[in-house]
Amino acid sequence: MALFKRVLIANRGEIAVRIIRSCHLLGLETVAVYSSADKGALHTRLATRAICIGPAAAKDSYLNINAILEAAKLSGADAIHPGYGFLAERADFARAVTAQGIVFLGPDAGTIATMGDKISAIKAMKAAGIPTLPGSDGPLGHDMQANRALASRIGFPVIIKASAGGGGRGMRRVDSADALADAIALTRAEALAAFGDDSLYLEKFLTQPRHIEFQIIASGAEAICLGERDCSAQRRHQKLIEEAPAPGIVKNLLAAMAARCEAAAKGLGYQGLGTFEFLYQDGEFYFIEMNTRIQVEHTVTEMVCGLDLVLEQLKVALGEPLPARPLVRGHAIECRINAENPQTSLPSPGLVTGLQLPGGAGVRFDTALFAGAVVPPCYDSLVGKLVCHGHDREDAIARLRQALGELEITGIHTNQALHLKLLACEQFSPWQRDIHFAAKLL
Repeated sequence: MALFKRVLIANRGEIAVRIIRSCHLLGLETVAVYSSADKGALHTRLATRAICIGPAAAKDSYLNINAILEAAKLSGADAIHPGYGFLAERADFARAVTAQGIVFLGPDAGTIATMGDKISAIKAMKAAGIPTLPGSDGPLGHDMQANRALASRIGFPVIIKASAGGGGRGMRRVDSADALADAIALTRAEALAAFGDDSLYLEKFLTQPRHIEFQIIASGAEAICLGERDCSAQRRHQKLIEEAPAPGIVKNLLAAMAARCEAAAKGLGYQGLGTFEFLYQDGEFYFIEMNTRIQVEHTVTEMVCGLDLVLEQLKVALGEPLPARPLVRGHAIECRINAENPQTSLPSPGLVTGLQLPGGAGVRFDTALFAGAVVPPCYDSLVGKLVCHGHDREDAIARLRQALGELEITGIHTNQALHLKLLACEQFSPWQRDIHFAAKLL
């Protein structure tokens, strides 16, 4: 059992605000860290204390392990929550935190390393009885004749992926043997530049899959699944809209996969929040990765389960038991509100000159924005998450459309119109969409 009283949040934006609020519910003090670009940001104003850790560039601030550990030492923080992104899935960060005698609010470094490397993660999941895609069963070598034979045996199209990849980066579809060598060379170069690791693997490319994921909370010896989410509305492998529960899939099949995920988490000795992600096609699930952190889209699970997942994560880390298995009630859908130009989809940073929030029953908007806030150009363009809950999917969609119409953010561009277009399209139905439908529409 770990005891801590002061939590440093090694992150920024809405997730830092989210974590600070849950910490304060437990009477925990909080330490916000910020770059020079985030001076005066909401998370710095809500925390018990705020410390500048460097200039705007993420590599010099939010990715600077030494600066964050120094801030923890200076503030007397005895726990660190990584949020998502930045250092959240870096095993070296988790290891450095615990080496200082500070509680890392997540799984241990060994688990992060195993699941962060996609090749070792697939191997671990196979051993745990989790279904995986036909693939290379290990890293791709440099023998192109062998690689072509493997791809032909699996059947085109295939997809080349970076072992250290994530966030939709480091992957390339290949439709023929003639295109394989160039695709591997390009993906190797991209992987080395982005992740410092050019290890690749190959899998069968599914042409019409949905993206289904299962939320886990675990205490090491025990684990429970808090239901599943559908994240099939994507653009360039980046999620746009998420919902819970996943519509149009037989409940018994979902329950069976949830039980497998629980067993796999217990087998790993997993601690904290985690998500098993799958592709689903023709009644079959295929593991793609595990995220060893809180997800952006945890909010839809909270809405249907009636739980504060960050609060439960903190309580488990403090030695309290896992929450009771919740009943899923109704349906929830989330839109990721990004600061982006609606014509070009390029980021749209700047000064927020006005903010009008939607309201009503079942409406939630997680954000760090306020009138006068500055959206810097140097970080992810996500500025808020609009989540609506209804008694069924149709009700949740109706509430979300209304909330999107009410939400006004001036001074910057956002992707609200894109979400309204997606919600209105015929392919948004559970029976017609797949992970490619949004890209085709947009």
